[in-house]
Amino acid sequence: MREFLESDVGFYYAIGVFTFGVFVAGLAVLVVTNPDGVGTRELAGLVVGFLLFMFVYFISMSVHRLQDGDGA
Repeated sequence: MREFLESDVGFYYAIGVFTFGVFVAGLAVLVVTNPDGVGTRELAGLVVGFLLFMFVYFISMSVHRLQDGDGA
């Protein structure tokens, strides 16, 4: 695991996974504390937007890995 995190790309992948985990935990807290606080349409937009962000984030890391030849 340490070898994976020593490369730039590996570190950025780990940060992306952590960010995704924080987002899911935040949604879980929102649902438990205030289930009527966000409508279905708004929640779907939030989730789709975040997933698009994560998609672009991971694609950019893959491109970075290909350009630099960094073996993550």
